[in-house]
Amino acid sequence: MKLTIVGCSGSFPGPDSPSSCYLLEAEGFRMLIDFGSGALGALQRHIGLYDVDAICLSHLHADHCLDLCPYHVVRTYSPDGPFRKIPVYAPADASRRLAAAYGMPEEPGLETAFDFVRLTPGVFEVGPFAVAAARVNHPVETYGFRISHGGRSVAYSGDTGESGELVRLAAGADVMLCEASYLDEPDLPRNLHLNGRQAAEHAAKAAADTLVLTHLVPWYDKNRILEDASRGGFGGRVELARSGAVYDLG
Repeated sequence: MKLTIVGCSGSFPGPDSPSSCYLLEAEGFRMLIDFGSGALGALQRHIGLYDVDAICLSHLHADHCLDLCPYHVVRTYSPDGPFRKIPVYAPADASRRLAAAYGMPEEPGLETAFDFVRLTPGVFEVGPFAVAAARVNHPVETYGFRISHGGRSVAYSGDTGESGELVRLAAGADVMLCEASYLDEPDLPRNLHLNGRQAAEHAAKAAADTLVLTHLVPWYDKNRILEDASRGGFGGRVELARSGAVYDLG
């Protein structure tokens, strides 16, 4: 299983990264976790334009899903298209809301290119992957994921405040992609986002192997986020997410 960080910028694209998008590959199958603003361009550095086999969306904020709209153009109007529909696992009402963002009528919406599947908590198969989904703490319906294949696993927080479900999803994970949107300061909003220290605390409770701090908001100093994580009691490897980084999990 191979993980590529396509985009890791929080809330909006930054100067060196698009918004959230992660590519998982195994046995020739390619799955995206989130498809945020600007990700489609960077994705083409890693795989062919038409090579996505499935997509999972953690939630329906623009920085996690909006590039599904231009990808509809790719799969529908390419000179070699239209291409087969691919599954999109997403929270409720994704088809209607993304059609509205695109400016299409609800019928046929984006369903000419995508087969929308309603996410619910539990485990399901996507190609060669076992995907576990669980609700996490964010103001809209939001899921964290654990993606497993061949005895290896990647956990992804989505956007969340402190969450016991995230700890359970990440238990013993080889890589934990955990959001660290805030600096470690007093009086932060609850049930919205994590800071670096909190991300490390979740990784420590989960006994994950490697913690990758992601959803890095461009107006904050990334090195400060990393410094905050050093106070979270996590003894494993900790690093900042970077667009283009590849983790070959074997």
